[in-house]
Amino acid sequence: MSTSQPDASRQPEDGTTPDNLLHARTGTDVSPEDLVLASGKDLTPRNLEWARRKIAEEGPAALDKILP
Repeated sequence: MSTSQPDASRQPEDGTTPDNLLHARTGTDVSPEDLVLASGKDLTPRNLEWARRKIAEEGPAALDKILP
């Protein structure tokens, strides 16, 4: 029985994680709740409105800018 892993899940020799393994978003739909939680804020009406504006201005990239 082999314990080898697929190439996509292997880390490069320098120890960095490949970019394709860092991002978990599967589509382009980003909710205001996603953005608020990713920013570390509480789900309050004020923060949800901030997130709605941010998504309206930047689209799904708003979440990508917050996540490492």
